[in-house]
Amino acid sequence: MAAITTAVVAIAAVILGWITIEIACKPCLEQGRNAIDRALDPNYDPDSAHNPSPAAANEPLLRDDQPAPSAPPAPKIA
Repeated sequence: MAAITTAVVAIAAVILGWITIEIACKPCLEQGRNAIDRALDPNYDPDSAHNPSPAAANEPLLRDDQPAPSAPPAPKIA
């Protein structure tokens, strides 16, 4: 029974410690989480002055009336 009591006390201590860190470091943690969210967002452009609109994300990269870019073939290596 002592082992179960020790385990419950240890788990409670870890949970309370986690809550304490979340409350104490909230501004720093929010900035970090926002930075991670921006880094993982495929529509986020750091060079843009504003965030792209959702309609711009659905536009094709090439219009139908534009030819696809082509490059000359690479030189053959002997």
